[in-house]
Formats: sequence, C-alpha cells, structure tokens
Amino acid sequence: MEIKEANVIKNEGKNSNVGVLIVGMVIALLVGALCMYLAILYIPGFAGKTITNVTKTEKEVTVVDNGLADAVDKVYDSVVIVETFAKGRALATGTGFIYKHNNDTYYILTNHHVIENGDQIKIVLTNGDEVEVKNEGGDEFADIAVLSYKTNKELKVSNIGSSSNARVGDTVFAIGAPLDSNVYSWTVTRGVLSGKDREVSVSVGGSQTSDWIMQVLQTDAAINSGNSGGPLCNSNGEVIGITNMKLVTSGVEGMGFAIPIEDASSYADKIINGESVERPYLGVAMYDVANSYYAYAFRNSSTNLTDGVGISEVVKDSPADKAGLRAGDTIIGIDNDNVKDTATLRYKLYKHSAGDTIKITYVRNNKTETTKVTLTNKTESNS
Repeated sequence: MEIKEANVIKNEGKNSNVGVLIVGMVIALLVGALCMYLAILYIPGFAGKTITNVTKTEKEVTVVDNGLADAVDKVYDSVVIVETFAKGRALATGTGFIYKHNNDTYYILTNHHVIENGDQIKIVLTNGDEVEVKNEGGDEFADIAVLSYKTNKELKVSNIGSSSNARVGDTVFAIGAPLDSNVYSWTVTRGVLSGKDREVSVSVGGSQTSDWIMQVLQTDAAINSGNSGGPLCNSNGEVIGITNMKLVTSGVEGMGFAIPIEDASSYADKIINGESVERPYLGVAMYDVANSYYAYAFRNSSTNLTDGVGISEVVKDSPADKAGLRAGDTIIGIDNDNVKDTATLRYKLYKHSAGDTIKITYVRNNKTETTKVTLTNKTESNS
C-alpha cells in the first residue's frame, strides 16, 4: 500500500510539470508571433520588405483681406451726388467729388454731360444736406465741369493721385450713385486698372455720330448710369481718374472708362482761374465721307474715297481758307497721321495750340495734295 501511494504522488507531479511546460510553450509562441509582427511592421528591410516612413508637413495659411475700407474712408465724404434741373424739373443725376478749396469756396469736379442743359444744379453731401451750387464752367470735349459751393463748414477734400504712376493690374475702386441715387448713393465698386491710354470715340452734345476721341483709363470696376463724374481711386484712396462712361454692347461686360486726373485737372484749374478753354480753329464745316447720307448730300470731287473728312464749307478768311482748302476737298491726314473721320481730325487737331503750323493732306479731283495751315484761337462748334 505504501508503494502504490508513492507511485500516485509521483505521477501527479509529472502531470503538473507537463502542464506548466505546455503553457510556457504557448506563451512563447504568442510572444514570438507578436515580435515577428512588430518586426515586419516597424523594422525597415526585415523579411525583404522595405518600408518608407513619410512625414507629411502641412503649412498653416491664414488669408487676411481687410478690403479697401481704410482707403474708401479717405475719399468717401468728399463724394457728392449731383442733381441737374431745367425749369424746375429734374433733368439728370450723376456724381462728383470735392476737388479743392480756397478759403470758404469748395470746387467740385464732375462730367460736363451730367450738368449739360441745366439751369439749376444741386449737390447732396454724405450728411444728407442738399445745397445749390454754381456752375463755374466746363468743356464738352474734355467732358469736364467745375461747380463751386461757399460755406463756413469744413468739408472733406479728396486727395489727388497720379494716373501716370498707376500700373495695369493695380487695385482701383469707384464711388458713385448708380441707377437710382435715392437708393444706391455712394456705392463702392472694386476692380483693377485694366488698361491705360485707351482711345474711345464719343458723341458730343447729343450727336448721333462720333465727334471726338478721348484718351482714357479702362477698369473692370462696375460703372453704371449715375456713376458719371465720380472718382476712380487707387488703393491709397487717391483720385486717379473721373469715371465718365461704360462700354455698352452685346457680349461686353466689365469695361468702364475714366478720364485721367491729370487731363481733368488741367482743364479744371483753367476754369477755376477764370481762363477760357480754347482750342485751335481750322474754319471748315465737315462730315464723314464714310457716312453715306452726308457723302451723298455733299457730293465732293473725291468720290472714290471710303473714309476721310469731307469739307462742305470753308469760312472766309479762316486758316483753312488762307491755306487754299475749299468745299469738295477731303482731308485724309494731319502731319504724319491718317485721318479717317471727324472724331480723329478733332483729336489730332486739338493736340495743337493756336499759332502752330500743321501740314494737311487732302484729296481734290482724285489727286492728293498737301498744304500748310497756321491755326488761330477762334473756335466754332463745327470745327
């Protein structure tokens, strides 16, 4: 009996050792498998696998655009709404801005076509005051007019900049009263300077034909009816132009124009100083050869021409008369520049001053001739 008991105890010890061994082996296998997995995953080149760790670095970008609010503040209160009346009835509305002042007199710049044919002109200030102003004068070809207002109150005067220093692509903005001045007064529109020295044909005095060529700034800032006469400003809040037109035609968007402030200032200063704006005088009545109606009505001796400026009348003792020009001639050039219509002729002619001598090329009886013309100061609406 003693021997049997001893054998039982011995067998039980062996079974216990085997169990511990099995558990240990299982644990070892699990640990080994885990280590193998981690090695494959994290050790480059292990088991023939190349792992490239890529660290992605993201740059945090903060975009801040405070707009043009500070620049607008510099000029905003100098902008006025211009109201034109004829015989007590509203005729037109537009925009203007206070250009300069002398003691208690403030001078406002606007477009000539805004106040044309009016017998009473008022302006509305940003504080809501509506006051009557005086028309100091203007020029229809330059499309500039100067108004004056006397007051003891201190008014905001705009800062004048330079269009010649402005670059294409510069940020610009306009302030005006588009469409309905009672609703959209002092509207600010933003864009860029799209072009400089653009030559645009315009009509003067309600004419149905192109009478004049203006050299203007181009912008894509929204320009609408009622903006005429308002300032076009750079990003510093300085006036670089006077908005005066928008190109309106099918398929065209974002093409507005402004008179360079240098041109406007030269005319405005003459008007403020009491000087008349005079242009050289040629002394002819003229028409576009390309216009079939006038070409037929004033049939001249140059019937084979498709463009040029026909002369229907020459004023006696005028520069043209003294130079030998006569009715029936067709002007095709001034100096070394071609002339295709009356707008081009005026544009080229008005670059000169009284006393200048110019060369005019013309056609008479299908023969090209030239003559020298000495210009004078006298002006007429048809010359």
